[in-house]
Amino acid sequence: MIEVEAGEDVALETRDANDGQIGPRTTAADLVRLERNVAHPLTGPVYVKGAKPGDLLEIEYLDIVPQTYGWTRFAPGGGFLPDLFDKHFVTHWDITPRYATSRELPGVRIPNGAFMGTAGLAPSHEQVHKWTAREMELKARGGRVWAPDAENAVPARGRVAAEGLRTIPPRENCGNADIKQLTKGSKLFVPVAVDGALYSVGDGHFAQGDSECCGTAIEMGATAVVRFRLHKGEAAARRIVWPRFAHPGFFAPPESAVPRNFIGTMGMPITAEGRNENCDITLAARNAVIEMIKLLEERGWSREQAYVLCSVAV
Repeated sequence: MIEVEAGEDVALETRDANDGQIGPRTTAADLVRLERNVAHPLTGPVYVKGAKPGDLLEIEYLDIVPQTYGWTRFAPGGGFLPDLFDKHFVTHWDITPRYATSRELPGVRIPNGAFMGTAGLAPSHEQVHKWTAREMELKARGGRVWAPDAENAVPARGRVAAEGLRTIPPRENCGNADIKQLTKGSKLFVPVAVDGALYSVGDGHFAQGDSECCGTAIEMGATAVVRFRLHKGEAAARRIVWPRFAHPGFFAPPESAVPRNFIGTMGMPITAEGRNENCDITLAARNAVIEMIKLLEERGWSREQAYVLCSVAV
């Protein structure tokens, strides 16, 4: 833990989402041997002096400096289309300050849209108990839930290991929100629940599509340079429960944020069997992604390559 004053600049070096288990020589066959419980190693916590429950902490991203290697992968049962992709697949990226390129996707160049996928504040004990209860209730109803698990936890013993919340879903304290607009110059606002706020960050992404549909973006290690500002009592006074974010300019170069020459696909809430579902935005999004994969296949990409492209650039 480090302690900082509000207004100080802090550089935080972070590891990639799988904690270095994937490298340039990793093959799809190697992915089977990954430690599945290892995800989102975070750098922190940072104790912000003066932060108290009820405050609103502003985190400004002064810079996000990518490392030179990144990866994108998907696994059977993962991503937005788990029933359509039943094999492991990995794409390796060479990263420069401006672009990422991959030997697995020849001719593709992805512009820098670096951001931190996972960042947030420590929850209170009350929040941990409340969130655990609601997630276990969802699991009992058949929902997809990652329960507390001490295996590979840090620290490995005690209540933190046994009861600590997994980082996969975002919550009121932010976490794994994967908001691609949180690029250099952006600001994240999170309600404070404990003294010092206890900010942690990791899961750097060089670029991501609107959905990260295959389950990962261009994952990378990165250095996040941040500055904290305290809005005393603002979360309590304004009843702010959920994180907010802002950017004073374009979150990406205008030609990337609003492309000049593009093609899109549509999806409607209609099942493959032809049944119309009521206001099912997930089904509509699923159909739109499937149609984009088909379009990319028409242009010569394999289905797996198309899925990765949808995840990092669509």
